[in-house]
Amino acid sequence: MGLVDFYKNKRILITGNTGFKGSWLSLWLKELGAEVLGYSLESPVSQPNLFSAASLNTIIETKTGDIRNFSCLEETIKKFHPEIIFHMAAQSLVKDSYSEPLYTFETNVMGTANLLQASKSSNALRVIINVTSDKCYENNESAIGFCENDRLGGLDPYSSSKACAELVSKSFSNSFFLESDIKLANVRAGNVIGGGDWANNRLVPDIYRSLHSKSKIILRSPNALRPWQHVLEPISGYLRLAKILFDKGNFQTGNNWNFGPNDTDIKSVKEVVDMFKEINPDISYEVKKESFHESQVLKLNISKAKEELNWHPLWSVNEAINNTNSWYEGFYIGEDIRVVTLKQILAYQNLTF
Repeated sequence: MGLVDFYKNKRILITGNTGFKGSWLSLWLKELGAEVLGYSLESPVSQPNLFSAASLNTIIETKTGDIRNFSCLEETIKKFHPEIIFHMAAQSLVKDSYSEPLYTFETNVMGTANLLQASKSSNALRVIINVTSDKCYENNESAIGFCENDRLGGLDPYSSSKACAELVSKSFSNSFFLESDIKLANVRAGNVIGGGDWANNRLVPDIYRSLHSKSKIILRSPNALRPWQHVLEPISGYLRLAKILFDKGNFQTGNNWNFGPNDTDIKSVKEVVDMFKEINPDISYEVKKESFHESQVLKLNISKAKEELNWHPLWSVNEAINNTNSWYEGFYIGEDIRVVTLKQILAYQNLTF
């Protein structure tokens, strides 16, 4: 059974479904015919946001709840009986983690523990995909890409919280899921870009905010190397992995997976800005160093996903940038954003499924 047929009528719970990645995943699963329930805070974190811009509230039911609220989360799982859970709810910004460290740890660490504890007794559940981050690794600024079994770490609160969330996941895997029908996997993606991201202190939203307001972009670390990829790339990996785990493949619970770009698409921040500038010559920027720590080199080794899942990046960084720019152009001229987003999903789907 192919991925398109597999997800039809599957009961899918997505925590953090109103976020940037959660919105793309929700719409894709809905298009595949899945029965999707979201679990998110009452209002999306950023304004504007993809969930609202594409009117996803009209086609995707969302349970309002905080991932830190165990009883609400447990009740939602008991009532919905999901077969697959994509856990994406998080405080996802490095800079914000410095100003709100306790909230970051409560959400990313205890939120993950709550989700796994609430999932333990579910009779219908077969797969949990725990979405963490490429920043969960102990970063020694090496030019060699991180492999899944490399040491976890994190100097800033966000990165540390994601490493902690992985330790929580490992503990639950070993303690509760080894003899269970539920399989749990941790997935780590690169620097995702794409239409509908308006988070603060992220490069692509900053580019389009600056264009719209005719102001300069502030670059904190222009020479920092990052694994850039379109948001559909890791999501396609999550979907493929969930199917294989559901079908009771050879993968044990608790496995970790990197989904990133090819090495040729690992670029510096300045290189990516210059690529956007080729499309939008009005982009201008200045460098302003921040006092908080950010890693300068971040690369992922994706050999495992290529070899064991038959997953491969399909859009180069150039294609990712062109599709991202096309999305924002459509937004600012008033196009139907759900149509624009679906068009990109289907174009990608035709390549991979």
